[in-house]
Formats: sequence, C-alpha cells, structure tokens
Amino acid sequence: MTEKCLLIIDGFNLLSRAYFATSYNRPVESLEKNENGIPVNGMNVFLRKLHSLLSQYNATHCVVTWDIPREETFRRQLYPPYKQTRNELPEPLIQQYELVKKELDSLSIAQLTLSPYEADDLMGSISKKWTEETPQAPAYIYSNDKDLFQLIDKQVSQIIAAKKQDIVMDYERFIQTYEVKPEQWVDVKALLGDSSDNIPGCPGVGEKTALPLIQAYTTLELLFHQLDDLDPRFNRVKKKLATGKEMTLLSKELSAIKCDIESLPAISSFERSQVSLL
Repeated sequence: MTEKCLLIIDGFNLLSRAYFATSYNRPVESLEKNENGIPVNGMNVFLRKLHSLLSQYNATHCVVTWDIPREETFRRQLYPPYKQTRNELPEPLIQQYELVKKELDSLSIAQLTLSPYEADDLMGSISKKWTEETPQAPAYIYSNDKDLFQLIDKQVSQIIAAKKQDIVMDYERFIQTYEVKPEQWVDVKALLGDSSDNIPGCPGVGEKTALPLIQAYTTLELLFHQLDDLDPRFNRVKKKLATGKEMTLLSKELSAIKCDIESLPAISSFERSQVSLL
C-alpha cells in the first residue's frame, strides 16, 4: 500500500513567482501565448513545477489553495489598512490565474478558495486536519511565504524554492535555524510587522531584536507581562515595547494563521485520481 502524502500548493505564491520570473524586463508581446493570444508563461512554469513536486514527493493527495480578494478577508475587518498598500496584479497574471484553474480542473487536482479566509488559513486548517486524520503521514506545503513557518511541526514541512534546489524546512531544521519553535514564529512576526501586508508590528524593533526577545520570553504575552523586569540587554527597546504593545498584539492577531476552519471539504476529496497521475 502506498504511503499517504499530502502536497499543499500556495497557488498565488507559485503562479506570481512563475509569472514575474519569466516576464521580467520583457514586453507582454514577447511572452509565450496560447492559441487565443493569452500569455501562458507563468502557467507553464506553474504546471511544470506542480508535476515535478507530485513526482518527487509521491503525493497521494494534493490541493491548490487560492486567495480571495483582499477586501473580503476577515483581517480587513480587524484592521482596515490590512493589505491596502499592495499594487494591483497585472492583467496577464490575472488571465493566467483563470487558465491555471481550468487546467487544474481538467487534471482533477483539488482547488480551494473560501471567503473570508486567506490561502494561509486554508493551508493551516488543511494541514491540521491532515495530521489529526492521518497520523505519521507527511504533509508538504509549497510556498516561499515565511509566515507559514508557524505551521511546521513534526509531520508538516515547508518546501521553499531556491536557485539551486528547493529547501525543505522541517521541524528540526527550523529549530536549528531560528532557536525557537515554529509555533513561536507568529510572535516574532508580530514584533517585526510586515510592510507588504501593512501589518504594523512594534515600531523600532527589528530583526536583530525580535528573535532574541522571543527566544528569551517564549511569547509576546509573557514578554509584556515581564516588561517591568526586562532583561537589561533589551533596555534600548523597553520603551518602544511599552508604547507599541497594543499594535504588537494586534499584529499577532493579524499574523496568526487560522487552523480551525470547520467548513473544509473532506481530506478524501484531495486524493489524486488516475487522471492527475498523467
């Protein structure tokens, strides 16, 4: 019997990287096109990479998760400026998004979009459901989004694209690299904020300080609880932490990936059919 293995694809992350990598400094007119004149440069790279990943990891289950329009996300209700500074996607990329979805349907590859949740939340909830229902069976999330590090555990790893070869960030490698547990990553991210998502973080606290703070205090809540007795080596950011407490805790709420969405389809719906094995 084939060992079960789940591959979760961060759809827009892969498609947008594929599109921009193959269109950089090139006029739209020069891009590969289909018979209808629609560019397919990003789609072709997307499908080749998907096929490669399915083969390499012998995935028995696969799902591609897609984002919803940013104004529909529940995080926009929590914090109206969330993702407001992002640029609109180029039209050829939007066109290829529609083409990719149709192609995945023809290959019987499962896809999931679910308002008001973002793709990150779908990946978090799917991986959680997978580990509960199929103990010991591995799951791989393909994405370059470091926000997803918080989802890594002893059963779930993240595949990160790199120039020479992909990096598999598993539980042990993550701890060796960052000296915190994956579930603490959301606290680090909350301190740092994220300019691309317009998440404020704690002003004045940068990368050289955020990680050591969580290494020392384990969570934001414990850090703020002990702020009056802060380790002297962090004195230079003590006032900044006190001033930025409210925004930092909000940033944690915005950065935390939901892993408890109840309205997910059954894991069995992600099982690959014979058609998708082609």
